[in-house]
Amino acid sequence: IPPPINEPMKYLSILFILALACTPSKQESTKEEPASIVKPVVDPQVFELRTYYAAEGKLEDLVSRFRDHTFRLFEKHGVVNIAYWTPIENNENTLVYLIGFESRAERDSSFKSFAADEEWKEAYEASRVNGKLVDSISNTFLTYTDYSPKLEKGDLGPRVFERRTYYTNDGKLENLHSRFRDHTMSIFEESGMTNVAYFNLLDEEENNENTLLYFISHPDTASIRTNWTAFGQSERWKEVYQASIEDGKIVNNIDKEYLQTVDFSPIK
Repeated sequence: IPPPINEPMKYLSILFILALACTPSKQESTKEEPASIVKPVVDPQVFELRTYYAAEGKLEDLVSRFRDHTFRLFEKHGVVNIAYWTPIENNENTLVYLIGFESRAERDSSFKSFAADEEWKEAYEASRVNGKLVDSISNTFLTYTDYSPKLEKGDLGPRVFERRTYYTNDGKLENLHSRFRDHTMSIFEESGMTNVAYFNLLDEEENNENTLLYFISHPDTASIRTNWTAFGQSERWKEVYQASIEDGKIVNNIDKEYLQTVDFSPIK
């Protein structure tokens, strides 16, 4: 629209003000910021259950090192933090944790880069100024059974975890899997327990052909006995059990441990 003949300077002033208003300020650049490079979330297919036997009087220092350094550096190098526990009756001074990986090869690559990280080296040395924190470490590599629930991070409120390891008689592992898949898991739930995850051992592990390792949970320590009593008294379980051992006993031995999560555990 042409300006009135008698007000050219006023019109130009208005145009100048409008131009300034539409010009990006130094603080509000129109240049698009580059997207952050974020490693995609891995759905773990291989798991590692690790147990650290802390030196005398060093368990709290070990837990602090994980809380302040190891946990974050693990994730930096592609390790999926899943759950961290201490046993309720911690007679062996242990920290138990479960981590995950895309593959067995990915695990080795992640640990190699983690061990070479300068921040980790500094944190490790600083933590040992007054003596080593760990006497020994044991680990087991695992993979889901075909009937296992998928592990999900989150806080489901106070609960006690139970790790159970079943060692079967020769040739009976598939029978045990069938019993859990078709019956035991649902009877557990009917008896007040929560199925958390079920694992086979990787082929490289000793006793992989006769071992089932799994986690369930209970609302609290008081409910452990109540839940197992209800399970044992279930008429359905009694029938299933008798039918499953017609051709011979399936399970030779069972190990168990009751666990509580530490404050920084992704699964609680």
